[in-house]
Amino acid sequence: MPIYEYRCHNCGFIFEEFQSIKADPAQTKCPKCGEQRSERLLSAFSSVNASGSGSVASSGGSCGSGGFT
Repeated sequence: MPIYEYRCHNCGFIFEEFQSIKADPAQTKCPKCGEQRSERLLSAFSSVNASGSGSVASSGGSCGSGGFT
């Protein structure tokens, strides 16, 4: 099951839900205020190539020279 990111229409809180693809986004409750009007957000995804290293899809740009120290 995928993890979806939501924003509450009432309080603006952004949260994640582990849900079935068939789940109705309109029925997702905000864990902060309990409002049942949350909007599913689009977020970046991660992909893993055959070597096992992953990358995050983005609209361009870089965040450093790569690697961890």
